[in-house]
Amino acid sequence: MPYHSTPLDLAFHALSDPTRRAVVSRLAEGEVPVSTLAEPFDMALPSFAQHLKVLEDCGLIVSEKRGRSRWCRLVPARFDEAADWMEAERRRWAARFDRLEAYLDKKEEEGR
Repeated sequence: MPYHSTPLDLAFHALSDPTRRAVVSRLAEGEVPVSTLAEPFDMALPSFAQHLKVLEDCGLIVSEKRGRSRWCRLVPARFDEAADWMEAERRRWAARFDRLEAYLDKKEEEGR
C-alpha cells in the first residue's frame, strides 16, 4: 500500500474498496458486532478483519470489545471532513463552469 500523508487521503483510500464501502453502508444503520458485519462477505474472518483495520486506522470507524464480541460503529467527524472537501471542490468547479459559460456567451455575442 502506498504511503498516504493526511487523514483525508487515508479516508478516501479506505473508501476506494467496495467491501469497505459496503461495511460503511451497513454501519450507517447502527453499530453491530464484527460477526454480523462479516456475514454477507465470502471471505475468511482474518481477511475481513483487514478491511476493518483499514477503516479503523483512518478513523472512519471505531471498535470496542464487549464481552466476547467486538462491536463497530461509524465516526461521523471523518465523513464530515471528506464531505467538506468534496463540497469545496464542487463549488470551485461550478465557478469554473460559470466563467466558461460567461466566456462562451461573450464570444457568441461578439460573433453576431
